[in-house]
Amino acid sequence: MKKKIERTKRFKSLTSEERKKLILRKMKDKGIPIGSGVLNKEYDNEEIYQLIQITNCFPELRNKKAQT
Repeated sequence: MKKKIERTKRFKSLTSEERKKLILRKMKDKGIPIGSGVLNKEYDNEEIYQLIQITNCFPELRNKKAQT
């Protein structure tokens, strides 16, 4: 729990530009292409967090790009 609080503080201390770069780097590391969301779909923060958590449970989803 302490690590999560520290990560949250660190993330909130970043500038908007630094957050964007961090998110884009993490997407690239996980093989998620930019703009890969559903058209006309609005995502809330909790939904995105849940999707990331689910993806972390299934290595085959994380490595999808490497398999194609």
